[in-house]
Amino acid sequence: MSHMPTLEVASLPKDAVEVGRIADAWGIKGWFKVHAFSSNPEALFAAKDWFLQPAEKGAKHFTGTVVLPVKQARFHADTVVATSPEVLDRNAAEALRGARIFVAREHFPKTEDGEFYWVDLMGLNVINREGVALGVVKDLMATGPQTVLVLGYEEEGKEQERLIPFVDAYVDSVDLAARQIVADWQTDY
Repeated sequence: MSHMPTLEVASLPKDAVEVGRIADAWGIKGWFKVHAFSSNPEALFAAKDWFLQPAEKGAKHFTGTVVLPVKQARFHADTVVATSPEVLDRNAAEALRGARIFVAREHFPKTEDGEFYWVDLMGLNVINREGVALGVVKDLMATGPQTVLVLGYEEEGKEQERLIPFVDAYVDSVDLAARQIVADWQTDY
């Protein structure tokens, strides 16, 4: 017998951003732990509705996209925990394990000048001051105090990687509209 909560089927908003996953049940009253992709998960806290999609692997208790109304989301120690009026007990919370959480972009806090969400940098073309293409942002890594852009590019038919620290010393400009980053970097660094 499935304990999956009855959640409304929805379509993913066009501006939806994947912000985390449901990790596991927490306690017996239907609370669940969330693995947030950001160390500052304000969008998770701000959004009253989370859009869920099933995990790529493992048991699937639902298909497509469902909307999870969130009553409360907060930090507990170093973990994010949340509760929904639709998730009434531990079994229902466990049925959501692994679900991918998306939040509509409108719920993201506004960024300061010079601040960007990682998700906005993905897929941007990176060129240097001379206009030479360095690659496309395919990932970002947090290495202690700084973030590093992981660029993918092709050389002699092979997929290669190039790492550039995402700091003012190397990054001249980020133009989201033009989908381009200009970096003070050479191809042989």
